[in-house]
Amino acid sequence: MVNLSACHITSAGDLTRSLWQLLNVLLQPGIVLPVLAVKIVTPWIVRPRRWKRRMSLAGVLLVLLYGLGISPLGTHLGGKGLALLIPRDGGQPADAIVVLGRGADFRPSRVQVAADLWQQQRAPLIFASGRSDATEIGQMLEAAGVPAAAIDGEPCSATTNENALFTAALLQPQGIKRLILVTDPPHMARSLLTFRSLGFEVTPHPSPVPRSLGDRKRQFLVLREWAGLIGYGMMGRYFARETGDPGFGA
Repeated sequence: MVNLSACHITSAGDLTRSLWQLLNVLLQPGIVLPVLAVKIVTPWIVRPRRWKRRMSLAGVLLVLLYGLGISPLGTHLGGKGLALLIPRDGGQPADAIVVLGRGADFRPSRVQVAADLWQQQRAPLIFASGRSDATEIGQMLEAAGVPAAAIDGEPCSATTNENALFTAALLQPQGIKRLILVTDPPHMARSLLTFRSLGFEVTPHPSPVPRSLGDRKRQFLVLREWAGLIGYGMMGRYFARETGDPGFGA
């Protein structure tokens, strides 16, 4: 596994983190609803009031959409929509199983899924990717009975795009092209398209979202992934591209 000291740690993930912080604010009704209430009422108070009906109606529609988005029903429908974008795993063999980091809560299920796939001889190598997860995932895989020689990874990436770039930089020179990708269902569609853009043949194999995750975190997860899926598309990260400089030290 690549040593952390070999990573050129950059601020590439700062914009992504800022967007997630903004999304976290938007998930707080105590902040958002008063702002929308002002949007509804203000046109009827401030002159000129030519467009007051349309502006107020727009505010009402935003309130309704916001309410649906943060409701259990909205979370359920949003999650189902993301899951529908994922092709089924047809059981074909691969060159490597790639496990993406998502934090401590998600590690046990991902490790179990990856270890099961390895035991089924779906691929000879498990590659863990993620700045705060790769080393821990590797250790958990060894504890689950996977030999150290079958485990590799990189603790450099801080975003899904970096997951793909660092993985490509390390695995493609070894002739590894076919991957089984392991991450949670909401994250899978964006990850699948991003890895494919770098020339990988990807078979998605979702790992379950932890049952211990609270409703608020599930809402954030689903809304974050819809925002990320659209945002990555707008940035052109699903089109074929070169790996480029991954940011490893000498």
